Amino acid sequence: MVQLLTARLDASFAALSDATRRGVLEQLGRADASITELADRFHMTLTGMKKHVGVLEKAGLVATEKIGRVRTCRLGPRVLAEETAWIEAHRRLWTARFDALDKVLEHLKQKEEADGRDE
Repeated sequence: MVQLLTARLDASFAALSDATRRGVLEQLGRADASITELADRFHMTLTGMKKHVGVLEKAGLVATEKIGRVRTCRLGPRVLAEETAWIEAHRRLWTARFDALDKVLEHLKQKEEADGRDE
């Protein structure tokens, strides 16, 4: 189960790491589009867009359907719940660490001020 979750997170974050792929997801959030339409919108070749869509499809973020000669793309079945939970857990961890660091710094500042008054 952990390996499956790790593989899904890896695929999702890899897909989301590219600005073009994030743009494709934003575009598909507004309306379904063919690969040709997406390639035109992002000023790239059909081959390049097919590769981007393939990465998104592998991550479950985009689904495609071929009707005749046209491959239409739409948002996929994944809702990024695992990714959101992972980010939130790490956000809480870092917040706790920064809060602890703030306390240490405040303690050192108070000690420094007290030492300065003793002189």
